[in-house]
Amino acid sequence: MDYKKAGVDIEAGYKSVELMKEHVKKTMRPEVLGGLGGFAGAFDLSGIKNMEEPVLLSGTDGCGTKVKLAFVMDKHDTIGIDAVAMCVNDIACSGGEPLFFLDYIACGKNYPEKIASIVSGVAEGCLQSECALVGGETAEHPGLMPEDDYDLAGFAVGVVDKKDIIDGSTIKAGDTLIGIASSGVHSNGFSLVRKVFEMTKESLDTYYDELGKTLGEALIEPTRIYVKALKNVKNAGVRIKGCSHITGGGFFENVPRMLPENVRAIIKKESYPVPALFGLIQKNGNIEEHMMYNTFNMGLGMVIAVNPEDVETTMKAIEEAGDKCYVVGNIVEGDKGVDLC
Repeated sequence: MDYKKAGVDIEAGYKSVELMKEHVKKTMRPEVLGGLGGFAGAFDLSGIKNMEEPVLLSGTDGCGTKVKLAFVMDKHDTIGIDAVAMCVNDIACSGGEPLFFLDYIACGKNYPEKIASIVSGVAEGCLQSECALVGGETAEHPGLMPEDDYDLAGFAVGVVDKKDIIDGSTIKAGDTLIGIASSGVHSNGFSLVRKVFEMTKESLDTYYDELGKTLGEALIEPTRIYVKALKNVKNAGVRIKGCSHITGGGFFENVPRMLPENVRAIIKKESYPVPALFGLIQKNGNIEEHMMYNTFNMGLGMVIAVNPEDVETTMKAIEEAGDKCYVVGNIVEGDKGVDLC
């Protein structure tokens, strides 16, 4: 008996590391010390000299059951973008700049090429958010997971000057809400999506005119990363007063998280185009509208609050980052919460 016969192939692990090195190398920043393969990722903070009171921010998340979609489609090079996005978008919500990221892949069996493909997506997400991939872990779990299955999660660390933290405390009645377009379902609500549509190759390969692509192509579209957009707004001199990352729980859970007491968010559903994919999900699943907005992002991945006089500058900065945005509502006095009308 040996470790390989027990289900863990150490040689495959070595090969995975070699295959992923080229992807990881692309994400390196000058602050990263050492290379891939150490027991810890090292990041030099001495270069952060333009902040009076630097505060570290952290975020951790996974891709949820969207990984099931990757299994069926046998497409593994984008799911890593989702893992990075879910972490760095949360850091950006607090006004921070992501510095570095670590991934964790649990798999039933280590297939080096598949692991390298997953990590290529992680590296792409890091490039999009300008953070370094400083390390990670691939763990084989024979007997605990089917051989072809895996799960992916990640952890990110960022930094913000204390005076620049976005905490929603200054939001007041009269402020304007701007929504930044999502790229689709992102990586939330897939437990419901998988009940609406059969997760079979035939179903996912079905072409829909209203989508302009197959169902699988629409669903696997990676989560949009908003780091550059929010950074552009800050560099334009605008103080973002509140920021909400629309993830699991949709509008009703996430928008109130950025609000202080005694104010309420009003979002107008007709103020922006809801992507056809959500209409398809709602129709095929016979899902109530409230549940749709309580589960999915419905086309808006971020909602931010700004002073009315900053709207034009904010939208220009977001669009220059390559994102679409819309004025979607405003803040009024009332009990903390959100109304969709």
